[in-house]
Amino acid sequence: MIYIILSDRAYDNDVRPIVKSFYPDVSIEIVDKSALIAYQPSDPDGSIKDSSLTLITINIEFEKDRVNIKIKDSQGADYNSFVHTPDPVKERPAYKNAMKRLLYKMLSNLTEKELPWGILTGIRPTKLVYEMLEDGIDEEGIYRWMGQEYLCSEDRINTSILIARREMQLLKELDYRSGYSIYIGIPFCPSTCLYCSFPSFSIERYADLVDSYLDALEKEISYGASCLPNRKLSTVYLGGGTPTSLSAKQLDRLLGLIRESFDFTHVREFCVEAGRPDSITKEKLDLLKKWGVDRISINPQTMQQRTLDLIGRGHTISQIDQAFQMARDSGHENINMDIIIGLPGETPDDVIDTLDKIKLLNPDSLTVHTLAIKRAARLNTEIESYKGLRAEDVPKMLQITKDFMRDNNYLPYYLYRQKNMADNLENIGYAKHGKEGLYNILIMEEKQTILAFGAGAMSKFVFHNRKHIERVDNVKSPKDYISRIDEMIRRKKDFLSKNPDL
Repeated sequence: MIYIILSDRAYDNDVRPIVKSFYPDVSIEIVDKSALIAYQPSDPDGSIKDSSLTLITINIEFEKDRVNIKIKDSQGADYNSFVHTPDPVKERPAYKNAMKRLLYKMLSNLTEKELPWGILTGIRPTKLVYEMLEDGIDEEGIYRWMGQEYLCSEDRINTSILIARREMQLLKELDYRSGYSIYIGIPFCPSTCLYCSFPSFSIERYADLVDSYLDALEKEISYGASCLPNRKLSTVYLGGGTPTSLSAKQLDRLLGLIRESFDFTHVREFCVEAGRPDSITKEKLDLLKKWGVDRISINPQTMQQRTLDLIGRGHTISQIDQAFQMARDSGHENINMDIIIGLPGETPDDVIDTLDKIKLLNPDSLTVHTLAIKRAARLNTEIESYKGLRAEDVPKMLQITKDFMRDNNYLPYYLYRQKNMADNLENIGYAKHGKEGLYNILIMEEKQTILAFGAGAMSKFVFHNRKHIERVDNVKSPKDYISRIDEMIRRKKDFLSKNPDL
């Protein structure tokens, strides 16, 4: 256990991710000083009586012009340091970063470990770089800022610049400022994977709800089709969940509704997450083509059968191969595949084997996710059952994927990060030239208003003139979504009525 004492609890979300990055397998608790004394009675010399109860205590005092950090290890050794800071009210981001840099350097010295992204714990590092390039800052300035302000490694800064430039090139011909995209969430899956924390519900268990869910979705889509009359639709994305867990009849109904409700004249991409191979049939693939879907994703996550069984994917490797070939036979010419590195029990050799098998399929794009263990995922809530199945050398796995992409003509085109990622790494989307997913760039770099429909969907309204983003969310439960659909629509109506300049 690591106990953290903060003189101001407002900094909880700034401190916790950095500590967790250095100690990923250790529980962390934010406590008051009095509570810690009650938990951990100490000897007169200040050391902890029972060192098995704690690894470390971190005490951070926030003052107006400085931050003091005191760290005590389980043997009673003290490490103290401080940093002079800007004013926490007038320059709050700079104040927080000064504190985070000090904490990082102290923990780095203690653990003899460095993090590739330094103190940058946000999910969109390339967004920072993209905006700096837009502001005319040269690469030397970007390297200096990212290195000094965030302690990012040179390799990650270089990757961010490369991807940001690629994104700028891809969006150059898209009028994203005056357009918008839509996201439609289908929160049903054949089963819930061990690592998943997305709103997803068993299609078998919730089968009786699906038609009612589509009724509610139809109502929300019908409203959404007319709520931004002066904007042109750029991209359409169906995610979840697994949209292809719907029956062919239900999928046909939904795709038809989308095409009939929206003007597709300027749509550059219509993407559907086919996701689970065990949800794919030839009839569904033909329906996707019928309604103009021009990009799909078939996601194996791994090509190791023992891992598929462990994480609850519910399909075989042969089903992945069959689904992919079936998609090609149905005329799908832009197919993405997702893999996850860092899955329980896997080794770098497993990743090499997975990539060798995927190479035979030759997908048009390949997204590499680093496992992020979310709070709600079974891999976290049932952690005791999987303690002996830690992945081996995740950084090496990531390098293997980078080498594979370079050798097989896949270019990186978007990047994002998540909390609690293995070894403080990242997710990178790669694609062959011309096969990139535009929606992925738009949503990750927050470049365009995204109108989102369905349970768990989050609309993002981008105000370019004032560099500001507002979010309007939907409830996560399909039952709640169905019963409260009028409220979901009203939330958007109310927001748009208050923001006529959008």
